[in-house]
Amino acid sequence: MCHYKHLTLEEREKLLYFSAQGYSVTEIAEELKRNKSTISRELRRNRDGKLYLPVKAQQMYSKRRKACRPRKRLDDPALFQTVKEKFLEHQWSPEQIAGRLALEHKGSIISYATIYRAIYSGMFDMGQRSHGCRGVVRKLRHRGKARHTKSYEERRGKIKISNDISQRPAGAANRSRLGHWEGDTVAGVTGKACLVTLVDRKSRYLVGGKAEAKKADAVNAVMIQALRNEPLHSVTPDRGKEFAKHAEVTAALEQVKFYFPLPHHPWERGTNENTNGLLREYFPKGKDLSDIPDAYIQEKFDELNQRPRKCLGYKTPFEVYHSKSLHLA
Repeated sequence: MCHYKHLTLEEREKLLYFSAQGYSVTEIAEELKRNKSTISRELRRNRDGKLYLPVKAQQMYSKRRKACRPRKRLDDPALFQTVKEKFLEHQWSPEQIAGRLALEHKGSIISYATIYRAIYSGMFDMGQRSHGCRGVVRKLRHRGKARHTKSYEERRGKIKISNDISQRPAGAANRSRLGHWEGDTVAGVTGKACLVTLVDRKSRYLVGGKAEAKKADAVNAVMIQALRNEPLHSVTPDRGKEFAKHAEVTAALEQVKFYFPLPHHPWERGTNENTNGLLREYFPKGKDLSDIPDAYIQEKFDELNQRPRKCLGYKTPFEVYHSKSLHLA
């Protein structure tokens, strides 16, 4: 721990006095109870020409002191705008922003902790925060969202399954091969349209679309259309009734097998659950999806596919799935 203290203006005035009396550097140091190197350095660095003036020396010290302090990264307008745009307009997390910038610029540009501090301090808030409003902090994932307790029991109906998740191929379990998909639906208003989401386990690439209703026939139609021309080795959906007719999808898509997790085990399909959470930023619960154009839905799917992921080394799902490189930051 450093206990060094910079010379004060009063000490500089005493230094001038003793110097005028003809004291040596060693004698001045003894009088001020300072190291003689400190006195020597002060006289060398803070002279104004051949003169040593305490007030001028204090000003020179203050100027150097201010310049040597680290500058805040977000004081850079271009970096501030990039971070703000990715967080507010594209819903990238602080880790995704920091990681992607480091990936593209071959080194650390800003830390995710710095971005979090900026968010919590209100740097990105657009207007005056009212009482009870936490500003853009609410845009962080899971901020204020409710969680089910461990004793929560899902009451959806039971369906007949074809294969248990324990039988799933190794390429699906270890994420070593494209074409192993996790499936689910994102509900809107009860009884109306929903989104069908299919996420590749290796690349986190998202495909799917809108089904007219959360019913097996409608969901099957979207799944068949979405997966027809994609690498396809297995599908792992949840046990919702909308997947009760999965055998029809198997028949339509070259006998692809379905593997079902245990009841109330959403973490066994965590990739899809996480992706659905990201989609909720665009399609919140209770929103009627019936009149939302398919083009808009695909636009949001594409946006997620071009959002960098920490688990992919800050590459995007699109880059991993298609083996291409993009310039995004």
